[in-house]
Amino acid sequence: MDTRPGALGHLRVLDLSRVLAGPWCTQNLADMGADVIKIEKPGEGDDTRHWGPPFFPDAEGQPTANACYFAACNRNKRSVTVDMATPEGQQLIRALAMQSDVVVENFKTGGLKRYGLDYASLSALNPRLIYCSVTGFGQTGPYAPRAGYDLLVQAMSGMMSITGRADSEPGGGPMRVGVAVIDLFTGMYATTAILGAVEARHRTGRGQHIDMALLDVAMAVLGNQGTGYLNTGHVPGRQGNTHPSVVPYQDFPTQDGNVLLAIGNDGQFGRFCEAVAVDWARDERFATNAGRVIHREVLVPMMAELTRSRTTAAWVALLEDKAVPCGPINHIGQAFEDPQVVARGLRVEQERYPGAQPPAGQTINRVVTTASPLRLSDTPVTLRHAPPALGQHTDEVLHAYLGLDAAALQELRGKKVL
Repeated sequence: MDTRPGALGHLRVLDLSRVLAGPWCTQNLADMGADVIKIEKPGEGDDTRHWGPPFFPDAEGQPTANACYFAACNRNKRSVTVDMATPEGQQLIRALAMQSDVVVENFKTGGLKRYGLDYASLSALNPRLIYCSVTGFGQTGPYAPRAGYDLLVQAMSGMMSITGRADSEPGGGPMRVGVAVIDLFTGMYATTAILGAVEARHRTGRGQHIDMALLDVAMAVLGNQGTGYLNTGHVPGRQGNTHPSVVPYQDFPTQDGNVLLAIGNDGQFGRFCEAVAVDWARDERFATNAGRVIHREVLVPMMAELTRSRTTAAWVALLEDKAVPCGPINHIGQAFEDPQVVARGLRVEQERYPGAQPPAGQTINRVVTTASPLRLSDTPVTLRHAPPALGQHTDEVLHAYLGLDAAALQELRGKKVL
């Protein structure tokens, strides 16, 4: 366990979120040192604890009922089970909120009001509270009451219309991104918004409500494609791994597979041509990127014929010292074995019960996750808690923060509040 104080070691976060967007946000905060208390439903927990396969294997290598998905976004948190549908559970959460800096929740719009756990209710008790709501469509507008999911929002936002191969190609059609990219981006934007609200609180002394919507984020991360449409009226389509504005910027066939070339400017194209002894960079059709985009249907087949003359490894070896972006198309296993990935320490192994035997009924101790990409020189990311077992820290947190003794905890368990 790393005990160095992180950049956000002064913050306490009450995490009422489930699945991915909210937990991704709170894991970012936790990695930077925030004390994140994850509230889960007794006996069930976060939905993603059951989203498998893949499931964690037990000591004999047999799959358990514990899904790996949960571990992806719940590192460095402490799990506390509380049934917020009970008055006693609501009171416990209110008491924790009064001692917290941030609340993150992703219930339907207005869903926590009936429990007295909405922003208006909690900010009246703790005016310094920063309260981040993550929903599919936001707190306003005609779709506000709807449930929102990453796949649905990828479809509605136009993201799927620009992802995948063109209809005219084999396998053409709308395609989702291979991970829940809108959830992940929403978690990142929520992290940024919370840190902005913390900075504002330094000046005002007050917290505020943050309204994060998956659809808003999806429209924002259309990036250049969205801006291009807004300024020209041209609706972009799908074009596989090629780029609408940069050529050559795609995969090409090799002797033994494929290679990715990401040639983003004229200098790189010139160095590529020099390396392979062709004069394309002096051809007026291909001398500039704009020309290469216009004449891509001529240039790309010529390049594909050339790239088939070497193996993928040979292309990488030829171009890597010539400042021409080039690389293999790895599967995830190959990516984690890449020397750069290994050197950066992007695989993190933790134990839920470091130095101790897991309690009865707990078959999982060792958990491996992908490291945080946040690199702060003076306040580095800290590793304090593995993605927790359900309710692993209930007694610890409620005793330390609310002063509940063993008898009180036992009474609440008898009432099925914990």
